[in-house]
Amino acid sequence: RVTENAKNSLASVKRENPRLEPTLAIIQAHNDHLIQEANKNFAKEVGLRVIHICLPEGSTKDEIVSEILRLNEDPNVQGLALDLPESLYSSKVLNAVKPEKDVDGLSSVNLGCLVRGDVNDCLVPPTVSAVMELLEDIGGKTVLLVGARGAQGAALQSLLQRQGAAVLSCHWRAPQLQSELRRADVVVFGSSKPDDVPVSWIKPGATIISCAHDLLSEKHNYGQRNNPAAEKAVGSLAVAMRMQNMVKNMERWIQSQQYRKWDLHCLKLQPLSPVPSDIEISRAQSPKAVDVLAKEIGLLTDEIEIYGQTKAKVRLSLLERLKDQPDGKYVLVAGITPTPLGEGKSTVTVGLVQALTAHLNINSFACLRQPSQGPTFGVKGGAAGGGYAQVIPMEEFNLHLTGDIHAITAANNLLAAAIDARILHENTQSDKSLYNRLVPVVNGVRGFSAIQLARLRRLGINKTDPGTLTEEEISKFVRLDIDPSTITWQRVVDTNDRFLRKITVGQASTEKGFVRQAQFDIAVASEIMAILALTTSLQDMKERLGKMVVANDKKGEPVTAEDLGVTGALAVLMKDAIKPTLMQTLEGTPVFVHAGPFANIAHGNSSVLADKIALKLVGEKGFVVTEAGFGADIGMEKFFNIKCRASGLVPSVVVLVATVRALKMHGGGPNVTAGAPLKKEYTEENLQLVADGCCNLKKQIQITQLFGVPVVVALNVFKSDSSAEVDLVCKIAKESGAFDAVPCNHWSAGGRGAVKLAQAVEKAANQKNSFKYLYSLELPIVEKIRIIAQKVYGAQDIELSPTAQSQVDRYTQQGFGNLPICMAKTHLSLSHQPERKGVPTGFILPISDVRASIGAGFIYPLVGTMSTMPGLPTRPCFYDIDLDPITEQVKGLF
Repeated sequence: RVTENAKNSLASVKRENPRLEPTLAIIQAHNDHLIQEANKNFAKEVGLRVIHICLPEGSTKDEIVSEILRLNEDPNVQGLALDLPESLYSSKVLNAVKPEKDVDGLSSVNLGCLVRGDVNDCLVPPTVSAVMELLEDIGGKTVLLVGARGAQGAALQSLLQRQGAAVLSCHWRAPQLQSELRRADVVVFGSSKPDDVPVSWIKPGATIISCAHDLLSEKHNYGQRNNPAAEKAVGSLAVAMRMQNMVKNMERWIQSQQYRKWDLHCLKLQPLSPVPSDIEISRAQSPKAVDVLAKEIGLLTDEIEIYGQTKAKVRLSLLERLKDQPDGKYVLVAGITPTPLGEGKSTVTVGLVQALTAHLNINSFACLRQPSQGPTFGVKGGAAGGGYAQVIPMEEFNLHLTGDIHAITAANNLLAAAIDARILHENTQSDKSLYNRLVPVVNGVRGFSAIQLARLRRLGINKTDPGTLTEEEISKFVRLDIDPSTITWQRVVDTNDRFLRKITVGQASTEKGFVRQAQFDIAVASEIMAILALTTSLQDMKERLGKMVVANDKKGEPVTAEDLGVTGALAVLMKDAIKPTLMQTLEGTPVFVHAGPFANIAHGNSSVLADKIALKLVGEKGFVVTEAGFGADIGMEKFFNIKCRASGLVPSVVVLVATVRALKMHGGGPNVTAGAPLKKEYTEENLQLVADGCCNLKKQIQITQLFGVPVVVALNVFKSDSSAEVDLVCKIAKESGAFDAVPCNHWSAGGRGAVKLAQAVEKAANQKNSFKYLYSLELPIVEKIRIIAQKVYGAQDIELSPTAQSQVDRYTQQGFGNLPICMAKTHLSLSHQPERKGVPTGFILPISDVRASIGAGFIYPLVGTMSTMPGLPTRPCFYDIDLDPITEQVKGLF
């Protein structure tokens, strides 16, 4: 009956989860093959997979514990049981088993729940279950436990007492054993009965249960003429109960994977006035250990890779585990056209999730971009949010993090080196010489690598034996014939270094005079960064890396990273970077940091993978808040037309960030310059400037409405803003079509200052959503550019330079015409001219060049002159950054 029940329960679980293969691992340190066979047979009958880890007799406790710890971390093992000699069942061994894998229920955690009566939170040890199954009505009876010690004895005593029995306990050598045996109605032997304990001591007619280690000796007869007492051994019943526990464990595990409100321990904030510097606020808070945070939000131990105390990589296997869980609501934070100081989108993003989770008890995740080292040491400083709405520890967030940008730099520059090296070798060697080096003889055998076989197939050469290629086929195979004037792949470095904007490579005598002009871009402008942000899996990333076009050959055909044979190496360098990094806000709510910034020259959004994982973790009623770079005309447009196409995700709400400061600038206020004090127009009330500047806010709301998504305006309030100015902005925003407009004080008050924004976002997310893309991919490249220019920027028309037109023609001919568009444009104006504020009209948008990121999957036109390598100002941020050699604390970082 027990086996049948377990079998039916497991079948039900498997119907709901067809790919589930429940596996029970049993550590055995004795040579009793009967027990092993019984476990195998019962497991097979129930439908479980069982693996035995047979350790030699005489194994020490430390050896047992070592094996337990290994199995604890094995994601393919859901249950763990122990078959050990009595002497090894110590607390050290039993408590080494993870409570969630403890099928025998002998750990202190499980036992504590059992003794307290928390039956839903524990498993009854199989032997104890078997005893209770064999005993019928025991209310009012006297039960004697003999030799039942430790966890098993405690569990038995607890359950028997709960059934109303009077429970006594003694060991085999106790002086009162005989008298106790004479009056017990039920005797439970926890270990084998010594021969010198006569059967005549046992009360006639008493029920005897044996839990001795010899589980499978089913029945002994202690009957004498005057003392008919039959012993029932728990035997195979205990093994069946073990399998039933394993099935219960699986049911609990499945249930734990379902959506639930997080049991999140939020960190308390005590905001000070005046608000201290960002780094002082960050240091004043003690973050949770990242493994604690991971457990709170439902991550399993084997799904995280910890970097230090406060950050961890999250493995992509999580997406497979939670694939059937509904997604949460998807919120995008964008902004109006900003001042050079930025308007606080990252701060709003962090403040919003702090409000949702720490104050409204709603599961929420922030997904942010990793800051580039260039602006950190150059002009902008940190990018972790600010005030009482930031990611902590902020110095770790801003400096290196888990090395993703360095991995991108390494991969990018490996490909750049491969291009120049290939040109050199092709120019200095014959076909035969190239072939002998590209396909060398190793240990007497010559063979193609996998990536070379793929190249042969692309060339239409269906051969696998290097000795069978004709001279013509060899020439086609070895010669990429790269045209150096068409190379679009640049080297990168994550530093603002203006002197690398144009360089000459190949000047050493060893390069045989193959000199060419080139340049460096900043690392986050690399196509590999764009691929990292848009990829959906390791396989997808590898395919995208291979498709990257680096140049044309002399016939005008594209040359890819796959042609250069470097795809696998690039994937190896990026294998850890593809995993999002888990951090936390000041109030202890979770954050994913992944992919990089630069929405003016790239698409400027955090990664699809971070969003997808977060949407599963928050569950159906939760929220994922992600950020797009710069104004809605750049970051948001690219988020919808490029990122949402790659991910298949549909946004629920757009939060549009505005500041009175930026609106005054758009209303005709004086220039705002980073590092210079603000003019009095920005620090004193000026309703006319605000009203005039709201034209930019209206335009950005209209841009959002083009995509059919509800918009909530978040007015990021500064202390110099008057209440009249704040009220005026909110009024105009609502009149302009915003679902709501809310003043926010999260910078000075933390999540509490963004509660009204969170409530507005929650309401807006329940509105009807009619999301649509701005253009069809089938349209010609020029027409897609024109639609963005006219509908989003407000241009009268576009004008392509001859270079841009020829590139468009080439990409169309090469089959790349059906890709989305990623405009490279200034973020400081809706137009291509940074000085034109408000809502410029009547301008012609100049397209100076058009390039392609085929691996990332978009065409990017350059509007006017766009620098892909920022420069350092006269007084960079690094003047203020220092390290205390005693405490190792970073000083002056934002």
